[in-house]
Amino acid sequence: MTAEASQLAEFRRTLHTHADSYAIELKQNDITRLSDYYELLLTWNPRLHLVAPCSPAQFATRHVLESLLLLPYLKLNSRVADIGSGAGLPIIPVLITRADLQAVLVESSPKKSVFLSEALRITATSQQGRVITARFETSPTAAVDYVTCRALDRFSEMFSRLVQWSPKKSKLLLFGGEELQNQIKLAGLQFVALKIPQSERRWLFVIESEPPAVAGG
Repeated sequence: MTAEASQLAEFRRTLHTHADSYAIELKQNDITRLSDYYELLLTWNPRLHLVAPCSPAQFATRHVLESLLLLPYLKLNSRVADIGSGAGLPIIPVLITRADLQAVLVESSPKKSVFLSEALRITATSQQGRVITARFETSPTAAVDYVTCRALDRFSEMFSRLVQWSPKKSKLLLFGGEELQNQIKLAGLQFVALKIPQSERRWLFVIESEPPAVAGG
């Protein structure tokens, strides 16, 4: 078995054995397409540094299964804007497992945008996703129901801009730690923090994009 084949086998095996602990059910076709995505990332990562070096098992859990934690919070036939898509996380695993979703992938790096377009093609999700090469704050607000983000540069600094950019009545689904949680509280936004499995200091934050209305008057 070649080194690449061994990596793919470990990746698939980890998805099979750990999906239950993330409350995720994967079909065989999902695992095949997720494996195609992982294989593509292995090819491109040395040039573009899409993700930090990690084992196939770590990529399966830390990146793919964590991304799929979004699934229960995305309503049927929703529209999603994924900000700073980079390696395609969390949105490409989500699109693979949810054919009803449509997404805009906003990525400022032209080279990473090329990767994202190829990842959409190789995973048969091109009809669901569209790549925009730009910084989100210089782009028109997308007509979406949800805004997702997993690895935005200077996340705490950019959080307020992301909230301002997000459509009214949309929900933000953001991955982060205590610093991001503090930013959400300072903004006065309603949110739920969901502890990520196998992590002590990272959460999925489900956030209302508008502060609650003030009663009275």
